Amino acid sequence: MAETIAVAVRVHPGASREGVSLLDDGSLDVRLRARAVEGQANGRLVELLAERLGLRRREVEIAAGLRSRQKVVRLALGSADELRKRLGVLAGGPGGPSTGGLDG
Repeated sequence: MAETIAVAVRVHPGASREGVSLLDDGSLDVRLRARAVEGQANGRLVELLAERLGLRRREVEIAAGLRSRQKVVRLALGSADELRKRLGVLAGGPGGPSTGGLDG
């Protein structure tokens, strides 16, 4: 990956709906239908982030926390502002970043 940012991610495997939300502290809260069994949730995490951010799967990498719900993910994005833009979050907009995530 060329230019990347590292983002803290809290994963909720086995959720009834999938969704990605940007929290006030700049981390991501991700809900996955996939269960945390044999890497299913990790694989779906990479796929979902790639889909929602308009990236290729190879541009999303779990850098730390493969066996944890708390992870660090590297994204092929230039800045945190680019992350907010791709998630459709307007800085200082109504409701702030915590309501600007995308639900699926």
